[in-house]
Parts: sequence; C-alpha cells; structure tokens
Amino acid sequence: MSNSVNREEILKISNVNRKFFDEAKETSKQVLKDIDLSVYRGDFISIIGASGCGKTTLLRLIAGLDSVQEGSITLNGEEVRGTNPKSGYVFQQGCLFPWLTIEQNIAMGLKVRKVYKENAHRVQEFIDKIGLTGFEKSFPHEISGGMAQRVAIARALINDPEVLLLDEPMGALDSFTRADIQDLLLKLKEKNNTTMILVTHDIDEAIYLSNRIVIMTPRPGRISEVIEINDEFPRDRGGNHFTELRKQILGKFDLARNYKDPEYVI
Repeated sequence: MSNSVNREEILKISNVNRKFFDEAKETSKQVLKDIDLSVYRGDFISIIGASGCGKTTLLRLIAGLDSVQEGSITLNGEEVRGTNPKSGYVFQQGCLFPWLTIEQNIAMGLKVRKVYKENAHRVQEFIDKIGLTGFEKSFPHEISGGMAQRVAIARALINDPEVLLLDEPMGALDSFTRADIQDLLLKLKEKNNTTMILVTHDIDEAIYLSNRIVIMTPRPGRISEVIEINDEFPRDRGGNHFTELRKQILGKFDLARNYKDPEYVI
C-alpha cells in the first residue's frame, strides 16, 4: 500500500516539459519530458539519475528559479511563478555570502523578507540546532565545507519553507562529513516535519534519507519509476535490506536507458 494514502499533497508537478534553445546550432534540446509527480507533506524524496538527465533543472523549476514551458507546478495549490520563501534552496557549494558572518548569513533571509526584528532570536536557535555555537562571528572562509553547508541549510530553514530543495549539498564533502550532514537533515526533518527534495548521485544517500526515490532517465529526463521505502529510521547502511535496495535500484538504471526518444528535438 502506498504511504501517500490520506496524506496532504503539498506539491504537484503536472506534465512538465523543458527545452533549451541552442542559438548557435538553431536547435532545441529537450531536457525534461512529461514529468508528473505528487509530493506529500513530510516526504523526503531523492531524485537520482545520470549526469545531465535534468535533476537540477527540475529542482530549479520547483524553486521558481527557472520557468515551466509546458505543464504546471503548484505549491499548496498555487502555481509556482518565480521564487518564493515557501521554497528553501540549498546549492551544491552552499553559496554563503563571504563578507557576512555565520549569524549574518543565516539572518539574511529574514532581512530580505523584512521580518528580522521580530525573529532575530531565532538566528541563535538555528545556530544551536546545526551545532555551530561559538562560530556566530566567524566568516565563511574561517570554517570547513561541512560547517558551511550546515549554515546554508539553516539559512534556508529559518524562513520556515514548505519545501526544502537540496541540490547535491553533500556532493563535495568527505564521507564522514557527508554522513554527519545526512543525520542533521533527518534530525531537522523529524523535529519540523519539513518536506525535503534532494538531488543526488549517491544511491546509498538516497536510501538512507528517503521515503521515496525518483529514478530519472537520461536525456530527455523522464521519471522512469518511483520506489517507496518504508524502513524505520535510523537505517542500517550495512543491513541486508539496505543492500537489497541498493542492488534493486542499480538494476533499475538499465530500464531507465530503454526510452527511444531522440536526445535533441529540432
């Protein structure tokens, strides 16, 4: 039985297509094709697929950083048109403002929304949540990559987004730091029931974090399958079922390459 039964649909992606025009070659490159997906409150969804399959493009469309050409994306019933504080976005490299301290970086979203004065106390609360107490006055160049990603996550979450969008935020981190950030995400999700969508190339990461894994085909990117994982948290990375899921998902990628559509549409 699907774990989406009787759950609140928060995000709806309907028949979304996205092409990019190459002016030099005067051709259109189809990046996403016929994307349909329902996301429910409290979901942790991982999107996996080969490089160039449109994972980040889809995430940017959800965030309103790019525009849908065909189809629609709605968040809480409202069509996504441009960026919105209801969607928090964490980039692969964190993208902190280098001239601002840790606490100033986290506070930036509140200041942009002009709600900092009444929420200033929450900055320290989030610094404590991400385990960086004592680093409030530090600048990005004075902290590690893992610490910077913690700051980026806190900066996105302090605006209480409906959906937190994570674009491979752990991709450049060492394995120990990556595991640490993964556990932080699970802890924050458990506490706030924040809906999270992660783009990743790491199958183990997807299994460890997600209740659903979306598998995408190579270009043009389509959803070939959605795998539900109902295992309890925390999950045992060395357990038999975890290993079985890894093998199952690896096997799906042969199926994901079977679509016959051309890569380029003129």
